[in-house]
Amino acid sequence: MIDQLTIDKIMSAAKIEEVVGEYVSLHRRGVNLKGLCPFHSEKTPSFVVSPSKGICHCFGCGKGGNPVNFIMEIEQVNYYEALKMLAKKYGIEVEERELTDEQKAQRSEREALFAANEFARDYFADILTNNAEGRSVGLTYFRERGINDASIKTFQLGYSLSEKDAFTKEALKKGFSKEYLVKTGLTLDNEFGVVDRFRGRVIYPVQTISGKVVAFGGRILKKSDKLAKYVNSPESEIYHKSDQLYGIYQAKQDIVRNDRCYLVEGYMDVISMHQSGIKNVVASSGTSLTTGQIRLIHRFTNNVTVLYDGDAAGIHASIRGIDMLLAEGMNIKVVSLPNGEDPDSYSQTHNADETVAFLENNAVDFLKFKTQLLMADAGNDPIKRAQLIQDIVKSISVIPDTITRAVYVRECSRMMEIEEAMLFNEIDRIRLNQSTQEQKEAERQRLVEQLKERERKASATTTTTAAPEPKKAANPYFREEADLIKFIIRYGALYLFTDEDGNWVSAVDFIKRDLEIDNITFKDTAFQKLFAAAYEHCQSPENCVPYGSVFADETSFAKLEDKAAFYANAEVELEKLSRFLFNNSDYEVSQTATNIGIEKYHLSKSQKEQYGQNYHRLRDDLLTLTRALKYKVLLSAISEVKAEIQIADKEHDEQKRKALFEKYQQLNKAKGILYKEKVYIPKNK
Repeated sequence: MIDQLTIDKIMSAAKIEEVVGEYVSLHRRGVNLKGLCPFHSEKTPSFVVSPSKGICHCFGCGKGGNPVNFIMEIEQVNYYEALKMLAKKYGIEVEERELTDEQKAQRSEREALFAANEFARDYFADILTNNAEGRSVGLTYFRERGINDASIKTFQLGYSLSEKDAFTKEALKKGFSKEYLVKTGLTLDNEFGVVDRFRGRVIYPVQTISGKVVAFGGRILKKSDKLAKYVNSPESEIYHKSDQLYGIYQAKQDIVRNDRCYLVEGYMDVISMHQSGIKNVVASSGTSLTTGQIRLIHRFTNNVTVLYDGDAAGIHASIRGIDMLLAEGMNIKVVSLPNGEDPDSYSQTHNADETVAFLENNAVDFLKFKTQLLMADAGNDPIKRAQLIQDIVKSISVIPDTITRAVYVRECSRMMEIEEAMLFNEIDRIRLNQSTQEQKEAERQRLVEQLKERERKASATTTTTAAPEPKKAANPYFREEADLIKFIIRYGALYLFTDEDGNWVSAVDFIKRDLEIDNITFKDTAFQKLFAAAYEHCQSPENCVPYGSVFADETSFAKLEDKAAFYANAEVELEKLSRFLFNNSDYEVSQTATNIGIEKYHLSKSQKEQYGQNYHRLRDDLLTLTRALKYKVLLSAISEVKAEIQIADKEHDEQKRKALFEKYQQLNKAKGILYKEKVYIPKNK
């Protein structure tokens, strides 16, 4: 457990824009920041970060929250693990009591797998520098490859002893479960006993964007026809190779800074380029380029330069990745290195300035690169030239942006000496066929799911005679309750009214008293929790905002700047409650506050200076909101009574019918009173 004082320190130190900025490239949009959502695939940014509120929110998938919520979601860790990650980032010491054996056993599987990998990383790194075999074999190899101590430390390189189970024995001795060592792939368990997967290999840890170790790559140094040159961790609950890029943790900031990512093939390519000073480089080691990896790059930049060595066969095998990059809306440049060179060897023999100059001078767009590459194969053969054009057009067809496609069609027309209209017709045909195939696949998936649902229902019918659980009724007042909750988040701590004794009453206190008169409570359970948290918080006068901090006689402002400064201070005061709710230790409260409280659009600075925030209308606004909820509750009650009257008629229960009719008249009378008070009833409710 982490004490509350430490939690408060972490929440105060954690800046949402800094936390999110480690995973997403953010761009200023007015008072907010915007980027591509890390939780779902999108090409148009809908992920908004509000530094003033300390929260983030995706208007596409709805995910977000405060810094802790964000880390929990993106790293798939629990509340306390997220707090510890933030504490480490901001240099806050967290004191925890030692976990008991029972508590260790209760840790989630993900946490256990991460812990095993972290131990392995440290173990392999220690063996590399502090063990005789590690130094003579592993460290010597890295030295021969030109890798210095700084790079070894940066990429956390290591070595696994050649003894068959040296690592596993040490891990078991330290209390790690064999089950989790096997699940991470660090240990193999077969009929011959336990064996270290990476024995006798130099080790390359694979890290997530946040630096957590999810897998390892191992290269054998002894020549052997029986053993693979490279061995990689298998997929596990924490490692999906199609979603990871080697070097992304070390490269992300430089990718954003340079607005470009260099894409290479191997571990050593990344390390050597990074060591030479080119740090915005990643590799898809151990797998062909995947959509998940491309989207990971897309979080930080739209611009990718793909580096190929002089091996023509390798280029042809890898060219498929270009179409995948295009389909995700990336801007692509391609560089072919001189024959016999790869990014590792080239950066080892050239300094950073020379390497950057070569890359910039030799980078060509994908169209020119692909055309030159395929033309060399086609020669003067008309059939092969036709196939070449088909291949080029297919690549252009996957580009999602219409204007970009048109630009490439024009360039292709010029280079291949073929009419633009013919190219556009072919592209339209390809895109139509692709769309039809996608529709067919979607329909197939729908039918499969429909069949599974029928089978599930049939199975449920035959295997049980228990009565089905009643469906949870939808909340008929959700929109009205949400409007009130939004007001509470924004203005709940503000003293708006006085009671019969002349004491100031906060907005949230007024709402509670006003709804209790008519015996109304929030129907939505999440709203209930948020309302209770806000009400309790505002019971302390120091947590409330005085009337005079927000309302002022605007004629008293000598200058427009004075008015702007006053309202800016009012904004700061009012945000105290919203920050309390956004950063609430109750996950449901903080998520509800984020989902309801964040706004997609804001007044610009000039608009605020000109119009202020219209605080003088807040009392009327609040009364309108409470009346709207009361009105909706009345309409629902009237509908229920009418239904009961019909039942009483069918049952010929005159006494019950008479009592219900009197109730119906009372409700209609109350409805009329509310209506005369000009309650605003939004349409389409």
